[in-house]
Amino acid sequence: MATKKPISKSSKSPTKKPITSAKTSVKSSTVKAVTVTKRNGLFSTSPLARAPFIGALVAELIGTFLLAGAVIAGQGQPIIVLFAIAGVVLLIGTLSGAHLNPAISIAAFVTRKISGLRALGYVVAQFLGAVLAFALLSAFVNGAAPVSSEAQAYGQAAATLFQSTPLPEGKEWYIFFAELLGATIFGLVMANALRVKRDQLTRAFTVGLGLFVALLLAASAAAYVGGSAILNPALALSLQGLSWELWPLAVYVLAPVIGAILGFIVYDIIRVESDGGNE
Repeated sequence: MATKKPISKSSKSPTKKPITSAKTSVKSSTVKAVTVTKRNGLFSTSPLARAPFIGALVAELIGTFLLAGAVIAGQGQPIIVLFAIAGVVLLIGTLSGAHLNPAISIAAFVTRKISGLRALGYVVAQFLGAVLAFALLSAFVNGAAPVSSEAQAYGQAAATLFQSTPLPEGKEWYIFFAELLGATIFGLVMANALRVKRDQLTRAFTVGLGLFVALLLAASAAAYVGGSAILNPALALSLQGLSWELWPLAVYVLAPVIGAILGFIVYDIIRVESDGGNE
C-alpha cells in the first residue's frame, strides 16, 4: 500500500500541470493580441460612440437636415416625403429613434417615452438641421445665374426655393385643424413605430407610409381653403411658413404639438386595451 501512493501521485501530477500552463499561456497571448490590436486602432471607436446622447443629437440634426432638404427639393410632394423619411429612418433610426420633428419629441416627453433633457436636445437639433438645410439651398439659389428677359418670355423662371402657401386670411382655423388632424395621425403612427426596435426596414416604411397618409389628408383639407399643411414645426421654419406672429405659431407649432400628443395618448390607450388592461 505504501508503494502505490507515490506512484499514483506522480502519475497524476504531470498530467495537470501542462494543461494549466497551456491555458494560462493561451489566455495571456489572447490578452496581448487584443491589447496590441486596440493600440493599433483596429477596434477604436469614435468619440460619439462613447457619448451616445451627443451622438443622438448629431443624428437628429443630420436627419432633419436631410429631410428638410428633400422636402424643399421635392416641392413638398407626399410621395417624395415618404421615401425621404423612410431613408432617413433607416440611416439614423438606431442612433436616436429618428424623431425628426419637434412635435414628436415633445409628445414622447409628455407621455414619458424620453426624458426632458433628451426632448430639449432633440428639438434644438431638429431646428438647427432645418435651418442649415434652408441656408445651404438658399446659397445655391442666390448663386444661380439671372434669367434674361428673353428666357422669361419663353416661360423660364428664376430659381426660387419651394415654400409653404401663406395662411389664407380669415381661414386660419381651417389650417389649424388640418394640421391638428394630420399631426394626430402621424403621432399615432410614430408612437407605434418607436416600439419597433429590431426590424428597421418595417419601422422605416411604417413612418414613411404613416406620414404619407397624414400629409395626404391634411394637405388636401388645407388646399380646399387655399392653404398648406406641414405637420412639422422645424420644417415650417425651413419652408418659410413660421414667423413670430400669433397665427403662424398657433398653426405650425401649437397644432402639431397638440396633435402629436393626442396621437401618442390614443395609441397608449389602444395598446393597453388590446393587452387586456395590462402594460
